[in-house]
Amino acid sequence: MTIVRGYQDPALRARVVRSIPLLYADGADPALDRPAHVRAGSGIAWIGGVLAVVQDDSNFIALVDPESCGVRSLTLPAGEGGVRLFGPDRGNKQFKLDLEACVTLPDGAGEMLVAFGSGSAPNRERIVMVRGIPQAPSVEVCDASAFYALLRGAHEFSGSEMNVEGAAWRYDRLLLFNRGNGAAVDGRDPVDATCEVDWERLRAHLLDGNAPPPAPEHITRYELGDIDGWRLTFTDASVVGDALLFAATAEASPNTYDDGPVAGSALGIIDGSRARWTVIEDAVGGRFDGKVEGIAPGSRPGTVLVVIDRDDPNLPSELCEVELAGPWASD
Repeated sequence: MTIVRGYQDPALRARVVRSIPLLYADGADPALDRPAHVRAGSGIAWIGGVLAVVQDDSNFIALVDPESCGVRSLTLPAGEGGVRLFGPDRGNKQFKLDLEACVTLPDGAGEMLVAFGSGSAPNRERIVMVRGIPQAPSVEVCDASAFYALLRGAHEFSGSEMNVEGAAWRYDRLLLFNRGNGAAVDGRDPVDATCEVDWERLRAHLLDGNAPPPAPEHITRYELGDIDGWRLTFTDASVVGDALLFAATAEASPNTYDDGPVAGSALGIIDGSRARWTVIEDAVGGRFDGKVEGIAPGSRPGTVLVVIDRDDPNLPSELCEVELAGPWASD
């Protein structure tokens, strides 16, 4: 197992230049248990010319038009009690799917959006596959408990409390990112780590439970560093050009279940045996106060898009355009 120690690179800069609250064009729909806004954006990916935003506390996927920034919703099946919103405000947080990562993956001759539950609790061991975005989406929610058992059993990847928060597709391999924001358990510490997964074998397992799930391979651990003494932990990753970029947040979480105060967020690049990063700035050069949960390539060169979660169900998540400056390309 490889251990990579990250560092803050003074040559890198990442500055938020635009922020858009994610409000559904059709407003709220009580019949579907849908609010007027995206509650908790937790992962983003391009598919079919639109930007898909998954949520960790809502059974909806937001589809954002890159030109108009209009937002429409893709409804997922209802959960426990026939509802689609989950959280402390509802008293039902324990039942949420906790979709924390998404990525566009090959599906035969086409492609599909695949969203991953965090795996931090048994009901969060679901993988959602969506085909046909944006014209005719079809949704399949798959029990992936056998696959998550393999991830959890690989302690180099899962550490003390597994929390899958990022996914990326690179060199025909699926990369999963574990976020080490949990607590020490049974002598094991929380870890930030990546693993490679054979997507075709995982896809076959999800479509046919009799097919064995793939084991995680090529596990790498990361010690990213900190912001003001608060540890940085992975929240997402994306391939941008030839570079593997990641998002991380310094959050004082007591465990993988509960949120905590945020000291700041960072964007970085995994470059061979290096993990370089910079603290995200706001438009006037101060520290950006948003909790970055997802990252995707931007519509303009030299930019990325990030989605933030305000950890308040009454506030909409925001989609932010971030300008990058400095040596962001891989060597």
